[in-house]
Amino acid sequence: MFEIRVICDPADTDRVTTALSGVFATGSVRDYPTRDGKRRRLYVSADHRPEPQPWPTPEEAYALAPSIISEIGWTARTAADIRHHDGPHREYWLRKAALLDRIALSDETADTVTSDASDLAARAAQRLMDVDDTAVICDPRHYARQQYAAWAKNQ
Repeated sequence: MFEIRVICDPADTDRVTTALSGVFATGSVRDYPTRDGKRRRLYVSADHRPEPQPWPTPEEAYALAPSIISEIGWTARTAADIRHHDGPHREYWLRKAALLDRIALSDETADTVTSDASDLAARAAQRLMDVDDTAVICDPRHYARQQYAAWAKNQ
């Protein structure tokens, strides 16, 4: 943990604090005027962000997953049930993204790829990232695998 002090124009305070929180894990910002009253003194406690965990392989992510046929059935039933309800339905998007990723993976190992499974898997994984409102910048399918592995372990 360390302390950062920034002296800046008042118009720059939001941009500076946003930039700092994007690079470091930060606490609340303490904001004071400088002695001349023309600029701002910002103090913030910060720490390095933890190193990201490695993305699980598909085999690790889907080790506890039910069969693809079973997941197709669950996804279809759930899609019919939630059609009339509001809300993001995270579990639905998580399991749909994982299902489409598994289908795409099996398609990608074939000698010739003639389907759009990879594109559909990426779009479903991106929808999961939107539901999670995450600021992670990565391959959406990797994110779906990571989230599915964590979810499956806790089921």
